[in-house]
Amino acid sequence: MEWVNVLIQGVLLGGLYALFAAGLSLMFGVMRFVNIAHGDFIVLAAYLMLSFVTFMGWHPALGIVAVVLVMGVIGYLGQRILLNRVLGKDILPPILVTFGLSIILQNGMMEVFSADSRRVSSGALDVASISLPGDLAIGAMPLLMFVVALGVLAGLHVLFFHTALGRLLRATSDDAEMVPLMGGNKAHVFALATMIASGVVAVAGIMLAMKTNFDPSAGPSRLLFAFEAVIIGGLGSLWGTLAGGVVLGVAQVVGAQIDAGFQILAGHLVFLLILVVRPQGLFARMKG
Repeated sequence: MEWVNVLIQGVLLGGLYALFAAGLSLMFGVMRFVNIAHGDFIVLAAYLMLSFVTFMGWHPALGIVAVVLVMGVIGYLGQRILLNRVLGKDILPPILVTFGLSIILQNGMMEVFSADSRRVSSGALDVASISLPGDLAIGAMPLLMFVVALGVLAGLHVLFFHTALGRLLRATSDDAEMVPLMGGNKAHVFALATMIASGVVAVAGIMLAMKTNFDPSAGPSRLLFAFEAVIIGGLGSLWGTLAGGVVLGVAQVVGAQIDAGFQILAGHLVFLLILVVRPQGLFARMKG
């Protein structure tokens, strides 16, 4: 039963990694663009949640809405004003620009919030658990994170496959150069995609803030977990990010069960193994 518990905890941890990865997968699926500052934006959302709820005393529900809205606006304006200018056939300019954004965000957050580790208290959820047969127990917070991940991915699925905006985004994913010929504005579509991805990043940052401690330098490790989950699941595949997150989470938890120092390395080794055996990932990317 101990190993059953380990597997359950790994699956639930995979929900958080799926949230980390979903925004990255969405941006790559639509724009073939990897945001090097993705992890830092997750941490920025966590600090926004900390500011609204802890420093300003807002109700958590209001704080969540505010973080999602602020991050959505940042995503839209950042894509429209800055990133659209460097997108093209050459992948180097976007990488350099987002790498610069990563450095700016890390130093800016350190200047404002200091290097101290922070966390947003989730009250009774921190210690609440659900008992299962066989002396098993599931923490309420990990379960909440997994349910939120399922909800976010389901919402994105409905958006992409059952709305006019989703059809436009999938058409852009298939051939961005055809969008202007269909009467669309490519710059606006890219900005909308980034806005949606930033909303997902906001949810990931909120879950991060409520689950564990974070600091301004925590972004690169979150980017790495997100990138590994995306690659394992398949570039541009929304549901693949959940599978990738679960695989990564289970690998890390099993590694920690074997040896505490083996946790992160176990995830990296599984990632490399899957990359060698199935470079395209477990699932194909979304098609128009």
